[in-house]
Amino acid sequence: MPRGEIDEAWIEEAVRRYRRIESLQAEFDQAVATVEVTVRSPDGLVEVVVTAGGRITDVRFLGPLHSRHPRDVAGSVRAAVIAAADAAQWAREKLHNETFAAYRPLAGA
Repeated sequence: MPRGEIDEAWIEEAVRRYRRIESLQAEFDQAVATVEVTVRSPDGLVEVVVTAGGRITDVRFLGPLHSRHPRDVAGSVRAAVIAAADAAQWAREKLHNETFAAYRPLAGA
């Protein structure tokens, strides 16, 4: 193709791919908001449910609290929340890889 001419086919392919990426991004955003991961504190006292986006949707105590020192309970909650943040990051990366696995850059880009 001579310099300065527009490659219509390349432009059409770029527009088609852009629309596909927008669609995939919407799917990814929806999945990040709805996929949940459940984690527990190392001592098994606290369970936290978190979305892939990092929003905590539930916290459960799986054992009695009356015999535990408040500092220990707080440590269990803190450990579970830290694990939830790591799990949310893992879930986002997994969803991203699954959603965009087939995407390849345009030839010549």
